[in-house]
Amino acid sequence: MRLDLVPALLRPDLLAEPVFAALQFWSRAADVQVSAIDPDLADTAAFCAAYGIGFEQSANCVVVAAKRGGEVRYAACMVLATTRADVNGLVRRHLDARKASFAPMDDAVALTGMEYGGITPVGLPDGWPVLIDAAVVAAGDVVIGSGIRGSKLQLPGNALADLPGAVVLEELAS
Repeated sequence: MRLDLVPALLRPDLLAEPVFAALQFWSRAADVQVSAIDPDLADTAAFCAAYGIGFEQSANCVVVAAKRGGEVRYAACMVLATTRADVNGLVRRHLDARKASFAPMDDAVALTGMEYGGITPVGLPDGWPVLIDAAVVAAGDVVIGSGIRGSKLQLPGNALADLPGAVVLEELAS
């Protein structure tokens, strides 16, 4: 199988509603392409194997819940599929939290308006920090979620640095 990429704004049916809404106003939207995929192959390992995409060209978005003083704040982390986000170290310190952990799936889905396994940094709720590992920015074109399990976005990794709330961090992932 292969990706059949087209400009993302031409296929709103392949995007979660918040993703399509955000793309309409994002200065880098013209750089974003989308392809339908088999939703049963949306998880990273299965997707990369089936579509011939290297893990180093696939980036994952994880939603983190940061807690301090009874307050919970959410953020997204973008890391290459070859790595894992340093949630308990760098992410926790950057968010000035006492504790940081992966957000429960139901919370991540409800808060983002996206499907589990398809969550993407494009179209996240206002005010959420988007922490991006520098390796993602340097990777060239990367494949990320589209907000639904039935498609993937492809865009330059450096475009992610232009998202609202984006912060590029060295060694966010290991």
